Amino acid sequence: MSRLELAGLTKRFGAHAAVDALDLTVDSGTLVSLLGPSGCGKTTTLRLVSGFAVPDAGSISVAGQMVSSAGRIVPPERREMSMIFQSYALWPHLTVAENVAYGLKLRRQPRAEVEQRVRAMLETMQLWPYEARYPAELSGGQQQRVGLARALVVEPKILLLDEPLSNLDANLREDMRHEIRRLHDRFHYTTIYVTHDQAEAMTTSDMIAVMRDGKIEQSGSPEDIYERPQTEFVARFIGSTNILRGRRADARDAECDGLRLTCETGDFPADGGAIVSIRPHRIVLGAPAPDSAQATVERAVYLGAQWHYIAALDSGTKLQVLTSSDTRALVGERVGLTFPPSHCRALAR
Repeated sequence: MSRLELAGLTKRFGAHAAVDALDLTVDSGTLVSLLGPSGCGKTTTLRLVSGFAVPDAGSISVAGQMVSSAGRIVPPERREMSMIFQSYALWPHLTVAENVAYGLKLRRQPRAEVEQRVRAMLETMQLWPYEARYPAELSGGQQQRVGLARALVVEPKILLLDEPLSNLDANLREDMRHEIRRLHDRFHYTTIYVTHDQAEAMTTSDMIAVMRDGKIEQSGSPEDIYERPQTEFVARFIGSTNILRGRRADARDAECDGLRLTCETGDFPADGGAIVSIRPHRIVLGAPAPDSAQATVERAVYLGAQWHYIAALDSGTKLQVLTSSDTRALVGERVGLTFPPSHCRALAR
């Protein structure tokens, strides 16, 4: 079992806490994405887990054994972890097979076993036809698969991925997201995946930990994070949302921009204010009606399967609205907007 536990993990650079008393438990066989903007501490957290950085406080344990604390650290080469970098870090003078075999040879595995495990891994990665090629003769996606094969063939306790798809073009990136998930479902390694790409995190993860200023703002399944954000930061960072501000009217209602909104989920701040989140595709756009909010379409963008609108309420607040391509409104047209209570979510500050 390879359960990973981070307790009170802290790393400072001068007066700045890049990682600030962070707590996280990753169950054995789980893929967790650390998701957040640049500078939030996700890569520093990964470096602490790998042993390439030493914590100033807190601890890291694998399967109940401490590998890092402020006073003691197990070196990276003794942690039984594999790390995949943005740049792939392949040896340019070694063939695909030699790159994949490198870690096994360092561990002095018998030659026959090395050859057997390398071939099995290359076949799993659909790389066997390229086993004699050099990295420069491969596409970006093939190089990334070689990096994954080299990391997985040594059967690590923990797999660490540091924005591994950032150097790929959009189409390759989408393919590799599904490839990483397929491989995880096959091998079930405990995995930490660092990314700033929401689609990558949603596609690959069992759990997402959204980071901000060195802390975890919220963690949960992709569905939890998207459908049930607890703060405005999480609601804005995971997907697109509309934020309406006002005051609390009663237990579940808020008055925002002249609208009375009922929120069936979430919690309002304790100070009597109200922050309400509603996703663009949850707003219902139709003809003006007495029970709908009145708005004017300011922009309409055709996205193929959907229309993306910017609609301005009479108060001046502008909202994003996504509809199916069958629902058509023209710029300058007056429309009615309806906010279903089941999709209005109250947020803490």
